[in-house]
Amino acid sequence: MKTNHVPELPEVSLPNLADRPEADVVIFDGNCVFCRGQVERLSRWDRAGRLAFVSLHDPVVAERYPDLSHTQMMEQMYLVDRAGNRHGGAAAFRYLSRKMPGLWLLAPLLHLPFTLPVWQWCYRQVAKRRYKIAGKQSCDSSSCEVHFK
Repeated sequence: MKTNHVPELPEVSLPNLADRPEADVVIFDGNCVFCRGQVERLSRWDRAGRLAFVSLHDPVVAERYPDLSHTQMMEQMYLVDRAGNRHGGAAAFRYLSRKMPGLWLLAPLLHLPFTLPVWQWCYRQVAKRRYKIAGKQSCDSSSCEVHFK
């Protein structure tokens, strides 16, 4: 009998807040194989060391960013820039498209006037299905119920 098991990605060490205290901070779902793969790709593209990464499940996130609720962070990735501005979902991706050479080709498209609501909608469609996209049919904790409604 064939199974649809997707192998877990090997744990890759991502630069964190302690490694890069002056960097923009990417807050992502560290329990999500799909999310982890995407931020590992970002980390590889970040040759200039502009980004630090932290899982939303890390207690330091609640301490440093109390304005971001667990539910908000489960719904979308957040990027906190050096000035303290919060960019969520497609807006975070849009911000990164100006900073990361690997995303420069997408920047003109992402920055077309009046298109951010469309990109946010597209981002939400992928984000709410990310566990299923990664091959996970259920979540190990009740905090993931937002993805299986």
